[in-house]
Amino acid sequence: MKKPSYDISQVQAFFTENRIATLSELKAVLNTASTMTVFRRLKELDYLSSYSHRGKYYTLFEIADFDDLGLWSHQSVWFSEYGNLVETAKVFVSESESGFSAQELDRILHVETKQALLNLCRKGDIYRQRISGCYIYLSAEERKQRIQVLLREDKGPLRLLPHLEPDSATDQLKAAIVLFFSLLDEKQRRLYAGLEALKLGHGGDQKVAQVFGLDPHTVARGRRELFSDDLELERVRRRGGGRKAVEKKLRKSSRTSSRS
Repeated sequence: MKKPSYDISQVQAFFTENRIATLSELKAVLNTASTMTVFRRLKELDYLSSYSHRGKYYTLFEIADFDDLGLWSHQSVWFSEYGNLVETAKVFVSESESGFSAQELDRILHVETKQALLNLCRKGDIYRQRISGCYIYLSAEERKQRIQVLLREDKGPLRLLPHLEPDSATDQLKAAIVLFFSLLDEKQRRLYAGLEALKLGHGGDQKVAQVFGLDPHTVARGRRELFSDDLELERVRRRGGGRKAVEKKLRKSSRTSSRS
């Protein structure tokens, strides 16, 4: 018995005209009752499922016109270049400057995110911490997480390193120093940590390691390298390189919308 053939161009034409489609609509286009047949055809076209409406809708990557945040909507159906809601929430939280509450992320993604965030926490993909009476979802990476917490918190004067004057070691300064440290490449972080350890003297390696979340041996290595005759500074990534932080994209998007 001859197997039926399915014209993939009909699916492309449907998406071109309608931009999004449900599974039942695609079955009708292909004249099949098989879900597997539909997904085999979609795979050939590089498809994407919506993160809203429980993934009920589909589109093609070539059709989706993602904004600066990596989001696109059509007829109130939302799609993300990062994939489903769980993956999208993970990226937004991990790349944010100061984490997100569920309510904040709801407003950005236009859907309820609490359950997705809790699932990510259970798997250890993100971290949750109560700050100022509200649960804030943070990166699972300890160094990034530490910076997010510092930028989120609003407390009185704190000491970052013992050699800093207590009155000047405010939250803002503490966050700025740790944020600056995070922008350095691996070798620069090691050297900077070694420099701070030198200022502290005895026990400096351990104290600096605790502040920046490093191994004390790494700090000691950086301290030794500062006096090395063959110290070679590596080229720093050119300015503007790398992925934009989600919140920076968000601010840019908001400014653009306000000018429209």
